[in-house]
Amino acid sequence: MAHWGHFIESLEMTRAWDAETTDRPLLFSRSADIHRSRGNMKTIALVMTFAAILTGSSFAIHAQTRAQMLQTPQEAQWGPAPPMLPAGAQIAVLSGDPTKAAPYSVRLKFPANYTIPAHSHPTDENVVVVSGSVTFGMGDKVDKKAATNKTLGVGGYALASAGMNHFAYTTQESTIVLFGTGPVEFKYVNPADDPRDTKRSR
Repeated sequence: MAHWGHFIESLEMTRAWDAETTDRPLLFSRSADIHRSRGNMKTIALVMTFAAILTGSSFAIHAQTRAQMLQTPQEAQWGPAPPMLPAGAQIAVLSGDPTKAAPYSVRLKFPANYTIPAHSHPTDENVVVVSGSVTFGMGDKVDKKAATNKTLGVGGYALASAGMNHFAYTTQESTIVLFGTGPVEFKYVNPADDPRDTKRSR
């Protein structure tokens, strides 16, 4: 999905080993076997300690890298949103690569009176409204009068589970932070609503 490219510059093992050693027959109680068993235990302990040190170091480096990602709204670098969204939206990638099976975070800015037709995603979608307001609804088509619709202002949060059909619209310019685990994809309930379908009538 090249259109994103511009914006993207052992507890169980221990238990199993314990069970294996305790289930062994008594012949393993001979002195030579006991000595060998103790040697193996020391080796395993050393390996586990070394692995824990490496894991801790890796985690510290990973956490330090993430902690360096600090950005104010004014520092966001906006560009046109991918063609899977209706024209008019803008995007600014915060972290990760939305096209890959990994965590990502992006800002999306919608103009006033903007509508995203009913669609679903292959993974959970998390949304936090950071400016303006966005109305969310569930169903197979946009129904702005549905009693189940809910308008979320600044600080509002929405979760659209994988495979759930939903829609969204605005009445004023609004910005959201969208995050989750990629890859990000839109499956429109009505194929004619898909902005990528250049053959549909406008």
